[in-house]
Amino acid sequence: MTPAEIDELRRRLHEAEETLKAIRQGDVDALVVGASDDTDVYVIGGDPDICRSFLDMMEIGAAALDNTGRVLYANAVLADLVGRPLPELEGMRLSELTGDPALESEILDGRLRRRRIPLGVAGAERQVMLSCGKLRLGTVSGHAVTFTDFTEQLAAERSRQNEKAALAIIACANEPVFVCDTLGLITHLSGAAAVLAGSGAIGRPLSEVMDLSVGDGTGLLTLGEIVAQATEGIPVQGIEAVAAEGTPFYLISAAPLQVPGEAVSGCVITMVDLSQRKAAERHQQLLLRELDHRVKNTLALVMSISRRTMHSEETLEGYQKAFTARIQALAATHNLLADKSWSDISIRDVLVRELAPYNEGFSQRILVEVPDVEIEPRSAIALGLVIHELATNATKYGSLSTPEGQVRVRGLPGADEPADVVCLEWLERGGPPVSEPTRSGFGQTVIRHAFAYAEGGGAEVSFEPDGVRCRVSVPTGV
Repeated sequence: MTPAEIDELRRRLHEAEETLKAIRQGDVDALVVGASDDTDVYVIGGDPDICRSFLDMMEIGAAALDNTGRVLYANAVLADLVGRPLPELEGMRLSELTGDPALESEILDGRLRRRRIPLGVAGAERQVMLSCGKLRLGTVSGHAVTFTDFTEQLAAERSRQNEKAALAIIACANEPVFVCDTLGLITHLSGAAAVLAGSGAIGRPLSEVMDLSVGDGTGLLTLGEIVAQATEGIPVQGIEAVAAEGTPFYLISAAPLQVPGEAVSGCVITMVDLSQRKAAERHQQLLLRELDHRVKNTLALVMSISRRTMHSEETLEGYQKAFTARIQALAATHNLLADKSWSDISIRDVLVRELAPYNEGFSQRILVEVPDVEIEPRSAIALGLVIHELATNATKYGSLSTPEGQVRVRGLPGADEPADVVCLEWLERGGPPVSEPTRSGFGQTVIRHAFAYAEGGGAEVSFEPDGVRCRVSVPTGV
């Protein structure tokens, strides 16, 4: 053996001799032998008062049981835990005390040393750690049982776990989240909030780190006032605010930070970025105004078409037919523009759509050879009406009135035209001889004046013996 091991044996022998000496002199009332999880209690001399005094001095709940599981002695701490007067405990079975007969059987059989159990009346139960060991009181043997209350420790641990979970949730939040104490000072913030407020935000008022203006129209409601209301227990929801520079926009909500049954300890402020929604709202308002403008223009155009068609047609049947055809032509272009969300549209798309009814059932009756240039909606509507009138006249009197006739629509080099104008030519061939009409109807008016709103825009019609020729100058922009 090593010298250290010899010294340890000598120390233990000395302790044993001192213990025996104390027992002989009557200085020891009881012995606890073993570890905390497996202890035996021996009461010296068999005096019941000594055992009772020993239990009363313990700071945890304790009871002495006989071999049948009946309580011989208990202390006041245990009486407080179970919520019963101390005299009621003595003589009570352990199964009645704990409400668990199986637990009593395990203790009496020596199969249980330590277990966590609920103890006390329903609704006010405490979480305790039960430990038991053998007890010898003179010649009487039994069991010593202790009840260590750890309800507060468990609650504190749960509180710590809940706080960790709450902090994890805040840290992972995609939106800015601020937690303030009752003084309105920031204690925690999410990652998104840290990006906005900066690393030095902790310990400062929210109104100092976020320069926001609340849009209540009075100036009375401020970010600091929102925080103050929430810390006083008054929730605030859905308040719009904007940064000092005018963007971004935020939707602010503040809620009291309160554990049930306790006072308000602060508040939680969430901020949702409304910038995209505000931009969408502005765009929507712009579209609504534009739609209102276009509807009014379209209605005015329809009324003009109706009035002029009525003046140029001699019968009701003729009016109905001509007016319906012109509205259908207008609708065809509108459908194309709707598909493009009323943005610029290709000249070729407008021509193909307007000429489709006249090209059905025939091969190469109408040839479209135009550049793929986009024009703004106003020009597209005017072009659609002009092409409809030219096609209608060609069907009634020109090259489309005979099987051999053809129409060619092609782009012309616009050397003499402005840069924002596209030149097209409508050329009819293979039809009957034509002559200039003696009376100018609505169709001629549409063709000559459809593009008069823009500089360089317009159309010129010439009635050549071989067929009608029309030169159209289409503005591409406003």
